[in-house]
Amino acid sequence: MEAMNKTLIPQDKDWWRKSVVYQVYPKSFNDTTGKGTGDIRGLTQKLDYLKKLGVDIVWLQPVYVSPQRDNGYDVADYCQINPDYGTMQDFEELSEGIRARGMYLMIDIVVNHSSTEHAWFQEARLSKDSEYRDYYIWRDPAPDGGPPNNWVSKFGGPAWQYDEATGQYFLTLFDKTQADLNWENPKVRQEVVNLLEFWAEKGVSGFRLDVINLISKDQQFSDDDRSTAPGDGRKYYTDGPHVHEYIHELHEKVFAKLNSVTVGEMSSTSLDHCIRYSNPERKELSMTFNFHHLKVDYPNGQKWELMPYDFEMLKKLFSDWQTGMQQGGGWSALFFNNHDQPRAISRFLDDGEYQAESAKLLATTLHGLQGTPYIFQGEEIGMANPQWADIEEFRDVESLNMYRILQEQGKSAEEALNIIRERSRDNSRTPMQWDGTRNAGFTLGTPWIKVDERYPQINVQAQLEDPNSIYHHYRKLIHLRKTVQVITDGNYLRLDEAHPQVYAYQRSNEEETLIVISNFSGQNTQFRIPDLFYSSLENQALDAAELLIGNTQHARELKQVISLTPYASYMWIVRSLSE
Repeated sequence: MEAMNKTLIPQDKDWWRKSVVYQVYPKSFNDTTGKGTGDIRGLTQKLDYLKKLGVDIVWLQPVYVSPQRDNGYDVADYCQINPDYGTMQDFEELSEGIRARGMYLMIDIVVNHSSTEHAWFQEARLSKDSEYRDYYIWRDPAPDGGPPNNWVSKFGGPAWQYDEATGQYFLTLFDKTQADLNWENPKVRQEVVNLLEFWAEKGVSGFRLDVINLISKDQQFSDDDRSTAPGDGRKYYTDGPHVHEYIHELHEKVFAKLNSVTVGEMSSTSLDHCIRYSNPERKELSMTFNFHHLKVDYPNGQKWELMPYDFEMLKKLFSDWQTGMQQGGGWSALFFNNHDQPRAISRFLDDGEYQAESAKLLATTLHGLQGTPYIFQGEEIGMANPQWADIEEFRDVESLNMYRILQEQGKSAEEALNIIRERSRDNSRTPMQWDGTRNAGFTLGTPWIKVDERYPQINVQAQLEDPNSIYHHYRKLIHLRKTVQVITDGNYLRLDEAHPQVYAYQRSNEEETLIVISNFSGQNTQFRIPDLFYSSLENQALDAAELLIGNTQHARELKQVISLTPYASYMWIVRSLSE
């Protein structure tokens, strides 16, 4: 393994800071068999497409053996490939194909929980004396015979499931078939080390650790007194008492030896914790995902209620995390889209008349920030939320659960459906739109989930042929990240002073200043660069300011007062006179 990985991982310990990650949801990416679901060979077929796009790291979501209650995040065997996706040989060919193109492979590690179909759990539930019993979290019933506490599953309903055979409850923070692993048990932690090493030997260079900040639970398992929202128990297991210790242990035993790139998915986390997770001196992770900026349309933190998004809060969160992570020496994973979120273009901007401008705006705004950008499949061509006709079109277990729960709470079927349309994770999981042929070129069979009807206009083939397309805009942004140093190391400063329509910021180091200005509205507006900042630019080579990228032709020059058309977005660079 040692020799192999020297060829897989660059010697630069921070190699991932200038990288861009492309996230593949394999079930919806490319089907080579006609069965209606994507597969590993489907990704291998498209590696040249990803190489041309310019990405460095390909993140393949779970392809393990799984009953698919949660689309592969319910793992029944961590070291075997689900036959629905192919074979281990297919995986090894994919790994080799990625390496041959100078890219790196990242996979999901789902170890907060396993499927109840995993052999460990099957053994654990046979007897309280099973050697695997302590691999999971079991508790006696409450005095009334009910669950041990009032914690709520993130998918709805109690977070505990009763096992009649042994008379105890087991913890399930997600689906009722996803049993939480007991990280207090050192044997569990060694199992995780073993599976990480197994995949590293298959050529894996990076690991995305699913909800990894939930692995350490407060062992008192107290009731949530609901003194703080949302009152579902998360304060007793989020960023728990030993979580940093456990992740550091993984770093020392695996990540450091392989110079792996690692990203932690952090559920309901804090800035301080993310600094600790990702500061290199802590020796834990390369970077972290946080989701606060994707809750700005949650009234009172409630995902399953609707409201227009809070633009000022979105800007404040980006700014607070940019400055906070910089000051603390942390590193962020940057994203607007992923497999668990509705498409950002539909959520925040205009996926109709201004679809191209909106998609380019989101990309420019995000890629100018400090961190490692993540592109979710289809984002680079402007894929949007599909038009859902009825609940029968949905496949996501969370969405179907909530459709029932919302009606139990008193909403009508139509009200519940409207909420599901906006919030469902299925919005991001519709098939990749490759061309204008049947089923968008995704499959010759019947797709496992509907294809967005707009695929004849929004597809890869059309955008490859159009030099002004969203796809080519992404290609240029990826190139800029590799060639413009200030994007990596520049200090962040917000410029827009709570402008109701505009988000503007600068990034600066000793040689360069980057300015990004974006109009998040469908109206014409103006933005005035603050006097103090503008005067400092005039002392540099302001006349030689270069427009690096923009999504319209209307504002080419950097001036103090800039007129912005709907969804206009620009990135300029000003280089110091000493250069």
